[in-house]
Amino acid sequence: MSEAGGQALSARRWPELRALVAAVTFLTRIPLGRWIVLDGEDVARAGPAFPLVGAGIGAAVGGTATVLAHPLSPLLAIALALTLGALLTGALHLDALADSADALGTSSRERALAIMRDHTVGAYGVVAVALDLLIRAGALSALLHHDHLLRFAIAAGALSRLTPVLLATALPYARDGSGAGDSLTQGGPVRAVVAGVVAVAIAVILVGVSGAALTACAIATAAVLALAFRRWLGGVTGDALGAGVELTELVVLIVAVALTGAGG
Repeated sequence: MSEAGGQALSARRWPELRALVAAVTFLTRIPLGRWIVLDGEDVARAGPAFPLVGAGIGAAVGGTATVLAHPLSPLLAIALALTLGALLTGALHLDALADSADALGTSSRERALAIMRDHTVGAYGVVAVALDLLIRAGALSALLHHDHLLRFAIAAGALSRLTPVLLATALPYARDGSGAGDSLTQGGPVRAVVAGVVAVAIAVILVGVSGAALTACAIATAAVLALAFRRWLGGVTGDALGAGVELTELVVLIVAVALTGAGG
């Protein structure tokens, strides 16, 4: 048996390790899947690890901006940090936001699903991504100026990655057959609760009472998105879940600026 095959076989004895690897490969472009062969069951179990991966992404973005702000400039540091975030995730969530925004241009569920599957980006998608990055940069800049950036970037990363777990638990997969978000909908409520506990713990440990307020905002955002996606699509898709990550993170960062007074 080859070494790679032996590693894959050994990893099957550790389902939670496989779930963690699935979360990393689902949310980022880090190629851990080259060493462990994953399947839909691994993704279904991955929900509790989503906030951990999100916290890691937030740490990379917030840490980069914080470290580079002094030798460079705050604006340039944040631009480079956002670039790193896009590289880590493969712009996965930005692409999902763009596809979802383009689909808003039609009232037909079938047409909306078809547009989400189309790789081209329309005017709505371009505007949505531009506004997302502009608002994100503004919020990060305000937090950086008041020395709050790293802690809140990590908390926002963790809480925003809770949203797809909650959405996938509350709603069915909207398409016939399988897709990017189908396996996650099989995770079940227990894993969603565990994911919630992990996300809340990260937020509260890092930012104290403000973490509880940010958690409430994240859950409220997920609830609003769940109602919207149920009415619009009849469920969720991979693009809907990715857009949920982006929108939740924006809400959390905006509220963080308000809570810390960093906007003043």
